[in-house]
Amino acid sequence: MYDLKIINSKIIDMETGEEKTCDIGIKDGIIVDVGNCHGSGEIEIDANLNITSPGFIDIHIHEEEIDNVIKTNSFDVTNKMILEGVTTAVAGNCGSNKQSIKKLADYINNCGAPINYLSYVGHRYLRGLAGNIDPYSKASERQIKQMAEEVNKSLEDGAIGISFGLEYSPGADFEEIISLLDLVKNRDILLAAHYRKDAKYGIDSIKELIEVSKCTSLPMQISHIGSCTAFGMMEESLEIVQNAVDEGIDLLADCYPYDAFEASIGSPVFDEGCFELWNKSYDSIMLSEGPYRGKRCDKNLFLKLREEYPTTLAIAYVMNEDEVIKALQAAFVMIGSDGFFKKNQGHPRGAGTFPRVFKKYVREMNKLSLRDALRKMTVMPAERLGLANKGKLKVGFDADIVIFNPETVADKATFDEPTIPPEGIKYVIVGGKVAVEDNVLLNNRLGRFIERKQEI
Repeated sequence: MYDLKIINSKIIDMETGEEKTCDIGIKDGIIVDVGNCHGSGEIEIDANLNITSPGFIDIHIHEEEIDNVIKTNSFDVTNKMILEGVTTAVAGNCGSNKQSIKKLADYINNCGAPINYLSYVGHRYLRGLAGNIDPYSKASERQIKQMAEEVNKSLEDGAIGISFGLEYSPGADFEEIISLLDLVKNRDILLAAHYRKDAKYGIDSIKELIEVSKCTSLPMQISHIGSCTAFGMMEESLEIVQNAVDEGIDLLADCYPYDAFEASIGSPVFDEGCFELWNKSYDSIMLSEGPYRGKRCDKNLFLKLREEYPTTLAIAYVMNEDEVIKALQAAFVMIGSDGFFKKNQGHPRGAGTFPRVFKKYVREMNKLSLRDALRKMTVMPAERLGLANKGKLKVGFDADIVIFNPETVADKATFDEPTIPPEGIKYVIVGGKVAVEDNVLLNNRLGRFIERKQEI
């Protein structure tokens, strides 16, 4: 007898696009049968010919602070993401961690989480541990050695690699990056980077990341490429990346399906000259948390918050959607949400990214095929992360599964109400157990922490 049996599943072959109807048998959290499953299941789900897919793998999120999770008994980010069909995600992006890798891993392994977690160790986090709290200053040789010691410890604790947030730490030059990576003992790691600067500087920023990968022979994940060059430079940036890939440099990128980004208003992202760079004005910035939530900036409010409340989250409506679409279509770009909430406030990408792709860019605009969208959410990130047992519905693979109606799946989260759950997600299964049924979260402690594999 199976622990769980799913009947009448419509599965899409990720290579050919062919659809087939079959059953799926699950035992001990593993897919043990795909096809005509004659045995019965302790629990049986009728998929009713809805799409049955591997659980979505979000390669770019920002994790919760575990102390706050303990205090509130709630995951602010991934409680929303699992309702989208996300079953695995990568935290510690953009150079930032909320806590050590060990603390994150120990909590999730002991108490569970809504989804499975992997994590980078962040360069900005490392700079802080080494005593460099000035984002505009370069790390000293002593600080770089101290950072390297923490990297090696974090890798032993299960980190998959190092992330950089170069736009948030402009003092960290190319030499600092290379010097740090030269001291890393384990070479089977993945790098990810939030570029140094966007818009007209985006091309040089991407070239810098390519050079890092080339000099270190380490794979590089370019974070949210849409918010880097969707300012008139996307076509050129995609061509540069593709040329580097063709030369054998190990590059991939991710992108979220929105034309607005979010950052703390006091961060270097909003330093003097940003509006000239984007060809926008103060009213392109909307506050997404706190007493000014939903309010557009003028000069006085912008400067006041920068000075007095610099951690306030702000959304910048500055990108070109047609260029975001070009990024989503590129063969080397996968879907990543950049999801983050602060007390249920923030950007809707944390609750709407994956259903939005299906609704807007697959169904309504026909910019992606359903197969290509699914590949960018499952097979591609699984392979990038070295997750040999995730990303496919095959015997021996982990039973992380989402069942959704391709005709009705839709994001409902908006910039005014960013945490509204999507429609059309019928079931989400994590480790062979039902976590979500008809948009209702039944179990948010099925996830585990996944340590670094020996090959990325």
